[in-house]
Amino acid sequence: MSQAAIRVLVVDDSALYRQMLLNVLGRIPEVDVVGVAEDGNQAVEMVASLHPDVLTLDVQMPGLDGIGVLRALRERGLSSRAIMVSSLTQEGAPAATAAIFEGAFDVIAKPAGLPPHEAREFLSRQLVEKIAVVRAASEPSKGPAGNGPAGVARRRADKPVAVDVVAIASSTGGPPVLREILSALPADFPAAVLVVQHMPPVFTSSLAARLDTVCPLRVVEAADHMLVEPGTVLIAPGGVHLSVRRRGDAVRTLLDDAAPRHGCRPSFDVLGPSLVEAYGSRCVAVVLTGMGCDGLEACRALKARGGTVLAQTAETCAVFGMPKCVIEAGLADGVLPPEGVAMALVSMARKRHA
Repeated sequence: MSQAAIRVLVVDDSALYRQMLLNVLGRIPEVDVVGVAEDGNQAVEMVASLHPDVLTLDVQMPGLDGIGVLRALRERGLSSRAIMVSSLTQEGAPAATAAIFEGAFDVIAKPAGLPPHEAREFLSRQLVEKIAVVRAASEPSKGPAGNGPAGVARRRADKPVAVDVVAIASSTGGPPVLREILSALPADFPAAVLVVQHMPPVFTSSLAARLDTVCPLRVVEAADHMLVEPGTVLIAPGGVHLSVRRRGDAVRTLLDDAAPRHGCRPSFDVLGPSLVEAYGSRCVAVVLTGMGCDGLEACRALKARGGTVLAQTAETCAVFGMPKCVIEAGLADGVLPPEGVAMALVSMARKRHA
């Protein structure tokens, strides 16, 4: 039996983009476009009447913009998943990032400067991928019961946990979880933190800037040859891989544009092994919400060196894919909600540096 169609509402004030999105969506199997809205107010009313599974939502619109739409939907208890379609510019990225924190499901960069057929192909690839994630997120997922921070400590009570670096893998639904975890780490947190969040270029810079405003630790987008040190959270830039290399006592970042891994660039499975090489067992990996299995290879390498792996609980994930892979492989030392992850990290890091 075929799966039920994903019902989509297109929202964009540009007639050109409305038509392009309609053309692209019309070619995706098991997608049913149920309506088109030209502005934010119309979008809210159409969501209320049509109850689409997904709305493709322009970020910057006159009147009620994309963020206003998200807030209005939340106030009215309407739960359609919003995929933001935003200009890939320094001006557009902060608004799109703000939308993610307001509850948008994911973001697509509007292709700029491409011939029409290439722009359509780009949008098609992106929408096929995002709608597949929506479908996966809509399927009931069962995961192991969460273990609180005390449970993690009991599991490892016979072996001291040494933490010099925390590495976080995150994808769809990740930014609000990152905010919850990172904002709970104190300013004197004694380990370095590196984050791979699957997002397009430019958006990761905006994500870092946004997190920096709410986190006690300094949060920046990683650049080439930066020193990895306690007190700073480094966000992997979109579109390139992040890894590290140790020279004596110093560990510095490396960026490269090698081929994507698991369709991801940056990929946690690129960063993770380099951290294992640099820090050995003194690394904690945290695998958060997201589709696919990016992070599985890295966690396997870390566990082989005696490191620690934490995974997010199924019920708190937007998509229980990446954590599920790690848990089912028997690699997770703890399965925790976001607040539990933060508590466990603080506890382990303080034991190490007490």
